[in-house]
Amino acid sequence: MCIKQSVGEGGNNDKGDVRTVQLLLNMNSGRGEFVCALVTDGLWGPGSRTALKRYQELQGIAQSKTVSANDDIIKALRAGLPSTIGTATLWAVLIDATGAKVEAFRQPILDVFARYKIDTPLRQAHFLAQIAHESGCLLYTEEIASGSAYEGRKDLGNTQSGDGKRFKGRGLIQLTGRANYRHYGQACGRDFELKDAPTLVSTDPFLAVDVAGWFWDSRKLNTYADKDDVKEVTRRINGGFNGLDDRIAYLTRAKWLLGL
Repeated sequence: MCIKQSVGEGGNNDKGDVRTVQLLLNMNSGRGEFVCALVTDGLWGPGSRTALKRYQELQGIAQSKTVSANDDIIKALRAGLPSTIGTATLWAVLIDATGAKVEAFRQPILDVFARYKIDTPLRQAHFLAQIAHESGCLLYTEEIASGSAYEGRKDLGNTQSGDGKRFKGRGLIQLTGRANYRHYGQACGRDFELKDAPTLVSTDPFLAVDVAGWFWDSRKLNTYADKDDVKEVTRRINGGFNGLDDRIAYLTRAKWLLGL
């Protein structure tokens, strides 16, 4: 489900839920006579009230000033969603991201879908759920810690002084350690050891997403996504099941929005 609590006059109006309904209304614009271009600010104001009322009138839905998780309004909004992933759909999945972040990462994500054959709604839902959790909805492309804890970690290929900080975790699924930067560089035609700055993996949106796609492909995660096995996908990314409930919540949201 895409909203947790009620939205509208007298509703709970959690900011993420309000923004979700605003996005859903915008995505239904052009369906029949309905036209909508709401500012997706997460605030339920006159524009949102008017759009909701007009939508209900045109869809022949009984008038209500609120939208709830399983009511006829939300079901109708879902039925009118586009079949392709645009900015609004992506934002609705990564609901805690900023609009600017979604716009910056939209094309890189679509490119990665094509490049690594994340090419079914179920595969895409699993991928988006994992990067939503791993990056805090595109907020973090580099781990907060300094990386000093990785110093001297031979299992990561960190054999030179300063490798821990230099090759700290970066990307939407974090690439960590000199050896992994080397392997990814070989795969994408870069040299993060001698030529290209390792920080590019976090500052360049195309690399930040691509490294997640490379990791996804190298661990054959499409196979487990096809089985809808969120626990195994999580284990192969995380090494355990940290944040599993959050990942499942994003997956449920993504599936709903992608028509699964």
